[in-house]
Amino acid sequence: MRHAKTTHKLGVKTNHRVAMLRNMVTSLFQHGRITTTHARAQALKPLAEKLVTLAKTDTVHSRRIAAETIQNREVLQKLFNTIAPEMSDRNGGYTRVMKKGFRKGDNAELSIVELVNYKPEEREAKDEDKKKKK
Repeated sequence: MRHAKTTHKLGVKTNHRVAMLRNMVTSLFQHGRITTTHARAQALKPLAEKLVTLAKTDTVHSRRIAAETIQNREVLQKLFNTIAPEMSDRNGGYTRVMKKGFRKGDNAELSIVELVNYKPEEREAKDEDKKKKK
């Protein structure tokens, strides 16, 4: 029987869904904030939460488990060395999902997924530095 095996299927095959969620969680940890459809954001949140919880115990075993999902070495190091220590005092709720509006074209509901410690000022400062250099 299939008791308690609920998952967000997202209308795609299993391999596509797994690869898409891996890419999305990697991008989330790399950039701190991503924009996607609301259904995908809801599917992404539990995966990201579990990886941050796993990264709070920095052992070789937990790094190997996380490396199955995050296949970018730099992002994996960022998760274990910067993101997880910043979240060490929290017991959960490492990400937030905010509704953004609707996408032009297919009118899909968009959402922003971000880490709770995301600071948009840093990115804006980098963008201003790039403009000054030009």
